[in-house]
Parts: sequence; structure tokens; C-alpha cells
Amino acid sequence: MTEGTTYTVPIAGDKAGGRIDKILAAAIPALSRSRIQALMEAGAVRTEAGPATDGAAKARAGEVYEVHVPAPAPARPESQDIPLEVVFEDAHLIVVDKPAGLVVHPAAGHGDGTLVNALLHHCRGSLSGIGGVTRPGIVHRLDKDTSGLIVAAKDDATHQGLARQFAAHDIERAYKAMVWGVPTPPAGAVEGNIGRSPRNRKKMAVVGRGGKTALTRYKVLRAFANLVSLVECRLETGRTHQIRVHLSSIGHPVVGDPLYGGGARRCPAGVPEAARTSLQTVNGQLLHAFKLGFTHPVTGAVHAFESVNLNKMNKLLDVLDKM
Repeated sequence: MTEGTTYTVPIAGDKAGGRIDKILAAAIPALSRSRIQALMEAGAVRTEAGPATDGAAKARAGEVYEVHVPAPAPARPESQDIPLEVVFEDAHLIVVDKPAGLVVHPAAGHGDGTLVNALLHHCRGSLSGIGGVTRPGIVHRLDKDTSGLIVAAKDDATHQGLARQFAAHDIERAYKAMVWGVPTPPAGAVEGNIGRSPRNRKKMAVVGRGGKTALTRYKVLRAFANLVSLVECRLETGRTHQIRVHLSSIGHPVVGDPLYGGGARRCPAGVPEAARTSLQTVNGQLLHAFKLGFTHPVTGAVHAFESVNLNKMNKLLDVLDKM
């Protein structure tokens, strides 16, 4: 098999009604069915109608599928001189204020230019190996467009110590989010198991069966009419996209979130033009990890960090203050 190649698979009449992933795997012997499913979830399988992401969907006669197999990511991330805002650093760990738009570790579609690449340069390769070859030093992660505080470990003992605190929920983590509308009551908790969405495998959702328990506590900090509000969220658990999923489930998605319903929206009449433009042109969810606290696994010191740079949120708040 040649990586970086696109395979074209037309659906013959006798294959109509069969599962797409099975048909594609049979037509491309070099790709397993699980590999086909992974490519579909990554958006690498397409028809004229767009991406085909559901392997269980039934094929139709005459459809033509294009399966793109991307070139493999480097076995080991390269060191890259990418500027970092370092909040704290010692011989064992480093705390960084990550900007929105920076991917944490290499993955499909993001082979370099990540936080890991930047850390390898800044720390001169001194990062723990527990996270694996592509995730050296990474104890936890933030989504690409979520900004804020993140800690990385420089040695395995520190990594293990921080991981234990995350597992025991002994890490203090607080986020600020700009959401559509004003949650009621103004302070409360959202509880609901989070698992893969049965309708869209690229999304997470609050599910009635299965999934993992999840609890998010929230508090409204400021409200701007009934249009948007600034909310503080604290995690009792750490599930994929937890805050974004939970806030969307109660009807208050994060502003700018393209995946969970917080993307561009029409503002009601009467909203000043500056605020309207600012809200409708947000690119990426307005979610910021502004607090991070933990006990240093080696020194025993208790650390508490707070980020006041809310990235894109500060600019929007300045505009909303003038409403």
C-alpha cells in the first residue's frame, strides 16, 4: 500500500444495501475494516455529497467513494521553536498558558506545530515518556481552540504523580466560557453520562445508556441582557469536550463552538452593531482554562495559577461592556 494515496471505489449493484465499511475493506485489501472506520471518522472518506463518516450506513448502487490514506506522521515529534507563554517552570514540570488554535500533541492532520513540538524545543527534549512517543510530557490536554493553563511533566515520576492527582480529582481546574443566553438557575450543576454521539461519531453527547459519568458545576459571572453571559465552570470529572457538551445540553452552548451549536447566530434587533459583528465573527469556542492548582509531586509545594489573559474573550467583553 502506498501511503498518501487516494483509492476510488464505485458501488456495484450487487453491493447495494451492504455496510459501507465492509464493502470498502473488501475492495481495498491493504486496509482493514478498523482502518477504514478510523479514516471515515477522520473525514478521509468522501462521496460527491461530502464526507462519509458512518461505516454502518448502507451503500447505494452507483455511489463512488474516495478513500484517502494520509502520509504517516513522523515516529517522533520534531523540536520546533514556537513561542510559549511560560507561567511556571522548574526541573520537574512546566505550566504554559496555551493560546487558542494551538493543538496539544501531533495527530492526524496536525503532524507538527503543536504544543509538544514547542515543549521539545523549550525543554531541550527533557520530557516524560509515559505519554508515548507522540505525547511526551502530556498529562492532560485542552482542545485546539480552548485556551488556558496546561501542565506538562519533564520526568516520569512527576508525570505519575500528576496523573494520580487527576485520577483522584485532586487537581483544581476552573474555566471561563462565554455562552449564548443566561443559564437558569445562575449557579448549578449539569450531570449526565458523556459518550460518543450515536448520530455523529465525531461528536460527544449526553447519552442515556453507556458513556462515562460526568459532572460540571457552573456559575454565571456576568450577563449581557439575555443575549450572552460569562460563566465559570468547574470539572468534577474530565471527559472529552465535557464543558462544551454539558452547556450545550442545557441550551447554552459556548459562543463560537462549531461542533455543539454555538457557532454563528443571528442577534435580535436592538443589539449594537459592534456587539453583533463581534459575536457573529467569533472563530472557535470561547472557552478558557483560567485556574490550575495541584501539589507538586516532587517538592510537595502547593501551586495555584490563574490566567487573566482570556484571549479572544477579553476583546469581546470590552465590546459587550459598551452595550
